[in-house]
Amino acid sequence: MFWAGVGVPKKTPTEIVEKLNREINAALADPKLKARLADLGAEPTSMTTAEFAKFVVDETEKWAKVVKFSGAKVN
Repeated sequence: MFWAGVGVPKKTPTEIVEKLNREINAALADPKLKARLADLGAEPTSMTTAEFAKFVVDETEKWAKVVKFSGAKVN
């Protein structure tokens, strides 16, 4: 599994962030794009900005535990 998202600089105005989110979610709802992504094995999911922020935090916490448990070190 992999995921991808779009990030913007921290001080980007809320109106711009929300507009980007609406436009990206609209694109992900397009049947042609959905079909193409499905052909590539992807399952697009639309999220609000708050849902995506929580998702990123949750994923970071989850994988940090895995890395710590594994004992992996950066060379």
